Amino acid sequence: MSGRIIDGKAIAADVRKRVAQRAEALGRTGRPARLDAVLVGADQDSAARVYATNQARRCRDLGIDYHLHTLPSSAGYDDIAGRVLLLSSEPKVRAIMVHMPLPDGVDAYRVQSLIHVEKDVEGVNPANIGNIVYGRSSLAPCTALAVVRMIETTGLELRGKRVVCVGASDIVGKPIAVMLMRPEATVISCNKYTEGIVELARSADVLVSAAGVPGLVTKEWIKPGAVVIDVGINRLSDGAGGSHTVGDVAFEEVREIAGWISPVPGGVGPVTVAVLLENVLDACERVP
Repeated sequence: MSGRIIDGKAIAADVRKRVAQRAEALGRTGRPARLDAVLVGADQDSAARVYATNQARRCRDLGIDYHLHTLPSSAGYDDIAGRVLLLSSEPKVRAIMVHMPLPDGVDAYRVQSLIHVEKDVEGVNPANIGNIVYGRSSLAPCTALAVVRMIETTGLELRGKRVVCVGASDIVGKPIAVMLMRPEATVISCNKYTEGIVELARSADVLVSAAGVPGLVTKEWIKPGAVVIDVGINRLSDGAGGSHTVGDVAFEEVREIAGWISPVPGGVGPVTVAVLLENVLDACERVP
């Protein structure tokens, strides 16, 4: 029997519905929900510019005021840092994000460190990432929050279960591992140097792959009935001048073994976008 699909689009739609309800309630208090975003390179056509345009529409549909602050592609660190610091100090601004990528030579880590901790809706300020360990902030990196949300929809009780996370990046893999420790799961974080990784994966009740390697996870990696969350976003050429998106998991063969599995596309991606807007409401409700 094939594993059940974890429908990211449906989960995201439910999150957006609740975000809209909260935004409406907040608006009635005279403090409307608001997201301020910084886009560097607005003078160029780019994926970030398209994302910002789509985000503006999405916010408008949900009752969130969206303010886009644009800087030219020639902007340096001082220009970008100055804009982020100005927004962080502005009382009317309660939720901030910086679109990536930044220009060559500009350290994203330094810029993200300047975002006010309580306004950092992407959870990328190092202080917020540290707070995850102590459970002191809901403003965690959005992909990590999305993974947790998707596992929750399966109904699996995580306490005492074994979770194997493949990939240990600072913004995705590590926060996922730490957040799954909160419900007292036993979490093993793996990377490309881990010996016996296939055997470890096959012992997992939950396998999360965020390695960025297309087709890495095959059926040999999977414990029968396991929950499989595919965080990988990989673009592959179709041989005809186009491309398509695949995950880290060999979906069709793994689905025959897994109990639950998230697809790519249509899995973690839509939930991550929706959770960002949920973080916006969290920040707007919290910041005076």
